[in-house]
Amino acid sequence: MIDTFKEVTRNQFEAALCMLDACVDLCPDAQWHAPVANLKFCQVAFHTLIFTDLYLGRDIDSLRSQTFHQTHSDVFAGYEELEDRVQQQVYEVSFIKAYLMHCRDKAASAIDAETVESLNQITAFDRKPFTRAELYFVTVRHLQHHSAQLSLRLRLDVSVDVPWVESGWKAAADTD
Repeated sequence: MIDTFKEVTRNQFEAALCMLDACVDLCPDAQWHAPVANLKFCQVAFHTLIFTDLYLGRDIDSLRSQTFHQTHSDVFAGYEELEDRVQQQVYEVSFIKAYLMHCRDKAASAIDAETVESLNQITAFDRKPFTRAELYFVTVRHLQHHSAQLSLRLRLDVSVDVPWVESGWKAAADTD
């Protein structure tokens, strides 16, 4: 059963990340800093990724100690997204794409490393008193929620449709 859980969870992370990737790819330059609710398009993408990254890990310290974060210390300096205030920093498309691939790789590794015991442990996140197993689904729902926001903005503002991906990673050409 655990193998089935891992496969389904991995496939759903891949699909959700793929849809976020499509939003980033399809966003015209003029929309990259346009508002999406109380943030800019690029800030919503970053928000989605930093919380995906955080909840794929074990705790806040493991987030900050990652090589990706050390390499991009200028972007992560201060971790403003983890504070209770609206973001100010903006992000380049190339960074968001790299961060998305980091999260994609991390999801695969994290899911592969799980055991029945680890999936039943309560997370170390105060605001998320779930088991690790449930946190995976909460995180996929968060990914999909914000991908839907971005997709809707693209559809309403610039008549761009983001293709639906139901399972796994699909190349943009394969999503029609």
